[in-house]
Amino acid sequence: MKQDRVLEIFFRSLHGENIKVRDLANEYAVSTKSISRDINDLKAFMADHRELVGNTELEYSHKDKCYKLHMDSFLTNKELFALLEVLIGARAFSQAELWALVDKLKRLTTPEDRPKLTELLRKELFNYPPVKHDCESVQDVLWQLINCIIGRKEISVEYYRMDRKCTAHRLRPVSIMFTDYYFYLIAYTEDGEQGHPYYFRVDRVKHITEHRKSFAADEVADFNEGELRKRSLFMWPGPLRTIRFEFSGPSYQAALDKIPTARIIERMGNGKYLIEAETYGDGIKMWLLSQGAWVKVVQPAELVEAMRAEIEKMSNLYKK
Repeated sequence: MKQDRVLEIFFRSLHGENIKVRDLANEYAVSTKSISRDINDLKAFMADHRELVGNTELEYSHKDKCYKLHMDSFLTNKELFALLEVLIGARAFSQAELWALVDKLKRLTTPEDRPKLTELLRKELFNYPPVKHDCESVQDVLWQLINCIIGRKEISVEYYRMDRKCTAHRLRPVSIMFTDYYFYLIAYTEDGEQGHPYYFRVDRVKHITEHRKSFAADEVADFNEGELRKRSLFMWPGPLRTIRFEFSGPSYQAALDKIPTARIIERMGNGKYLIEAETYGDGIKMWLLSQGAWVKVVQPAELVEAMRAEIEKMSNLYKK
C-alpha cells in the first residue's frame, strides 16, 4: 500500500538512512515516479505542518545523489558529545544500561556525526567503571519510584545500609535527586518527624512494595529540591548551619563551585580568603578534610572541634 510505503520511507529517513529513489523503486517494485511522488508527499506534509514537525525537511544532496532528513531537533555532534561525557562521568548506570542509552542518543544525531562519536567514545565506553549496584536496574527502580511519587503512594523498601545490613522501611516518597555518582530517594517515614526527610541511595534499594494507601500533600513537609542541593554535600543528613573557613588553595572558585551557598566575605591577603556557607549535616566536613592544609575552619565551634579531633586521629595513623 502506498500509505505504508510512505510511512516506511519517512521512518527510514528518521533513522538516518539516505533515501535513494532508484534503490527504493527496485526494492518496492514500483516506478521511480511513484517513489518521487511519495517523497513529494512527505515534503508537502512537513511544509504544511510546521507547528507539529518544526523545521524538518527532506533535502536532496547532489553530492550523494540522495535525500536526507534534516531536523532542528537532531542533536549536533558537540551537543551529544557533551551530554554523553556527563553520562559516562556520572557512573550511575550499569554498562549495559549506559550502552543502550548511548546507542539511542546517537540515533538522534545526523548519520555523518555518528561515526565520529563512536570513535571519540570508544575507549571510554570500553573502560567504563560503573558504580556497584544492589538492584538489577537503576532505571527500573527510578521509574517505579517516580510513579509512586507522582501518585503519592506509600511504599515499603528493602534497603542495604552502608554497613551492608539489609533493613526495611515504610516510606512516603517525595523526590528524586542525583549527586556524586548516585541517585537518591528523598522520603518521609510514616510515623517520623514531618520536617525531617530521609535519604536513600536508589542503587541500594533491593525491593519495593507499593501499598494501596496514599498520602495527602499536607501530610509531608513542603520539600525544596533546589535548596537541598545547594546546601547538602554527599547527601549527608543533619541540621542546617552556617560555617566559616579560611581557604588558601590555588583556586577559591573551586570551593565556591563545590558549595553553591558559599561566598567570600573577606580577602585576607597572601592568597587567603574567608568563606561563609550554609550547609546541612556532616557532608561538608568530609569535603573540608579533603582540602588538607588549604582549609582552616573558624566557625562554628563544634565544627572546629570536630575537625581538630578528626585531624588528630588521622595524624595518629601515621605515627610510628
